[in-house]
Amino acid sequence: MDRSRISGGGSGGGVSESVYIHGTSEEEQRRLSLMNDVLLNPASIREMALRGDESILDFGAGLGQFTRLMAHAVPRGRVVGIERNEEQLAGARKLAEADAEKVRVEFRSGDVLDLRLGDREWGSFDLAHARFLLEHVPDPLRVVKTMVRAVRPGGRIILADDDHDVLRLWPEPPGFNDLWNAYIRTYDRIGNDPYVGRRLVSLLHEAGAVPRRNTWIFFGGCAGMEIFEVLAANMAGVIRTARETILGMSLFERDAFETVMRGYERWAKRPDAALWFAVAWAEGTRP
Repeated sequence: MDRSRISGGGSGGGVSESVYIHGTSEEEQRRLSLMNDVLLNPASIREMALRGDESILDFGAGLGQFTRLMAHAVPRGRVVGIERNEEQLAGARKLAEADAEKVRVEFRSGDVLDLRLGDREWGSFDLAHARFLLEHVPDPLRVVKTMVRAVRPGGRIILADDDHDVLRLWPEPPGFNDLWNAYIRTYDRIGNDPYVGRRLVSLLHEAGAVPRRNTWIFFGGCAGMEIFEVLAANMAGVIRTARETILGMSLFERDAFETVMRGYERWAKRPDAALWFAVAWAEGTRP
């Protein structure tokens, strides 16, 4: 997804611009790459059950890791990734160069809230996909309506996003729940929805699609698992890259922030540490 600023007309005269609070620093790009490549992408691609010949439109492609993975999964199809941030777009195109002879993938500059496609492209895609995008736009329904319009009759719309209320750490690090709630409140302050994951089926219905199924992509782990260090580091990165936003909105004290994060780092080394989280997933079809 666009990792900086997403603009477009929100409904009802509300917020028309939303900000990705984690920024586009090298630290954030490394975190996102690690999260995609190690933690989420393999499970997500299995859940999609691709045939191998689909045409796919990926909304908010970011650096394109998952966009390219989808392209590898559809060797007889094609994938178009839409990204508004020019820095992200340049990175996605550069990373795709090595795959140029192996997959059919194209990255285009575009705003998901005001998408421009060719006349013959509207209503032609087999599948429209968006992950971790709707939580960062002021009008999620507008985006989903565009996704429905982009696919052919019978085409699929797949949404995957966060419901930040489902996170649980155990044993709970002192103060972490308060800090996590402060992080959640930043979404409200800047016009984003931290709970959009629970709304995905409703958004499909409201956009004119027929909901077909919903599930979770488990995104957790515990001490003793090979990936737990990566999971714990990713969660720390989520909080740390939002630090200046949290502190700038006076949602948490600076000293308390560092105290809680040091406690989190100690928690991550416990032999009984467990992180419970999942990404909400919903799929529908265009009538």
